[in-house]
Amino acid sequence: MDPIICKALLFDMDGVLIDSTHAVARVWTNWALEHGFDPVEVVHRAHGRPSLSTVKDYLPNADHEAENLEVERREVEDLEGVVSWPGALELLSSLPGHRWAIVTSCTRKLAEVRLKAAGLPRPNLFITSSDVVNGKPAPDPYLKGAAMLGFDPVECVVVEDVAAGVKAGKAAGCRVIGLRTTVRDQELVNAGADWVVDNCGGIRAAVRPDGLELTLTMKAAASRP
Repeated sequence: MDPIICKALLFDMDGVLIDSTHAVARVWTNWALEHGFDPVEVVHRAHGRPSLSTVKDYLPNADHEAENLEVERREVEDLEGVVSWPGALELLSSLPGHRWAIVTSCTRKLAEVRLKAAGLPRPNLFITSSDVVNGKPAPDPYLKGAAMLGFDPVECVVVEDVAAGVKAGKAAGCRVIGLRTTVRDQELVNAGADWVVDNCGGIRAAVRPDGLELTLTMKAAASRP
């Protein structure tokens, strides 16, 4: 594959840099069972979206803020098995601080706790669900991330693991690398992913005077038709 030239990388966090799969499943499974919903459906729907959006979907008449705070409390307390994905630390360490950001659907409190638990560096720029009105799959988070880094979205590459995040990146005008960490390739491609690789270990970044040159590991890469 030809190298990908860009100005900056915008990373989702859970499923991209951090493996919090089991913690997310535990919290949302218990929540779903308490409220009489199908836990498999709820867990799948919760991935990659602000927790408040999931709460509103399933409990339209509840006190959404209070319910969401309870979900956040459970997630902050459940850090068992939260680790970095293979290649994440190496990739972040190769990037200049002004050329990457984390754009996550977590609240700021939860994002800070999970990042610390996984042993990953805190970015100079951290966009969370606390910083936008409309979360993924709306383009707002990635539009804000690109703007705060000082680049046009078309100059940025998003790294995502679920359809909601891929759609957000594409709607913002970015190119998107999908990771096979959470869902099947076809779901990522259907959402608009331009490339699909196994995890961050399949991405190499070289610093250029005017930006970044990305190389995707061929054995782990599948380009969009």
